Amino acid sequence: MMNITEKVAYLKGLVEGLKLDEKDDTVKVINAIIDVLDDMALTVADLDDEVELIGAQLDEVDDDLASLEDDFYEDWEDEDYGEEMFEVVCPACGETVYFEDSALDDDYVVCPACGEKLEFDFELDDDDEAKDE
Repeated sequence: MMNITEKVAYLKGLVEGLKLDEKDDTVKVINAIIDVLDDMALTVADLDDEVELIGAQLDEVDDDLASLEDDFYEDWEDEDYGEEMFEVVCPACGETVYFEDSALDDDYVVCPACGEKLEFDFELDDDDEAKDE
């Protein structure tokens, strides 16, 4: 199967083989069209080469990322961090921050993003207690 540059070269050969009068306006238009097609075919060929190169580089990055994920998540799952983590959105700065559950035993924790003191009330009110019973 011919690629696009080979097809344009074939067309150019066909037109040259016709031995048309180069001074005829129609022939001038046909030759100009073939020149444009030739330029476009070369550009497409260059783009194909670039896409192939980028695809190969992307495959390498994907492999590297997979390797890093394997290393990171393997370590993450294998280690025993001991305590559960508690996630909260700071009302002052809107940042999502994480604390170990033991940090909640204190009266408050400090948001590491903005320094705001965050207090938590874990007491159930009477309505919540009635629902649980």
